[in-house]
Amino acid sequence: MVEITWLGHGTFQFRLDSGEVIVMDPWVDGNPLYPDGHKFDRIDAILITHGHFDHIHDAVPLAKKFKPKVVVAIFETCVWLTSNCVENCSGMNKGGTQDIGPLKVTMTHAVHSCGIQDGDQIIYGGEAAGYVLHLTDGRKIYFSGDTNVFSDMQLIEKLYQPDLAFLPIGDFYTMGPREAALACRLLKAKKVIPMHFGTFPALTGRPEELSKLLKDFPQTKVWPLEIGVPVKW
Repeated sequence: MVEITWLGHGTFQFRLDSGEVIVMDPWVDGNPLYPDGHKFDRIDAILITHGHFDHIHDAVPLAKKFKPKVVVAIFETCVWLTSNCVENCSGMNKGGTQDIGPLKVTMTHAVHSCGIQDGDQIIYGGEAAGYVLHLTDGRKIYFSGDTNVFSDMQLIEKLYQPDLAFLPIGDFYTMGPREAALACRLLKAKKVIPMHFGTFPALTGRPEELSKLLKDFPQTKVWPLEIGVPVKW
């Protein structure tokens, strides 16, 4: 089993049976939806989908505090992290796979931008990406990061057959429910966890809208999470 905790917006904590903790797109400080009661007790790996502040903001302080075995991002973002004294960065690129503790992680495509705000300038951060996490029991998680729907999601389905997908539904900065519904049809995952909605007024998409659009597609069940409440999968 994997324990999944939504920490608001696009930030998630995965705790494995082994006790190891993987943090996805860490945004703590300034995240209006971050649960007050949540405290990290360990972090063994940090995975970053792209360089926007709401996905990378706390990667540096958390990496310095917990010294994870690995911090994963696309190569150019890892160069920036290393320049900010983050140790154990393992920059990769789309289509590549590497070992993250007991898991394997494959980097996938995403349709989004990836500039990193560094002081008063935005620097090149490579490209936005997603990940497929290959669990030891054979199940697979697709974590899309920020993206619009794209036709090559059907390649992700053919290559990896994800059992669980994490998709943004907020609209404005990512796809909304309409586009996410098509993404579900392309990916054919058994469950989808909506993310990246409700944080700001512009992020208007809601899980119930996605559920309504998938009424004729029972292959995928929408699984809304409550912020800060761990669930087992």
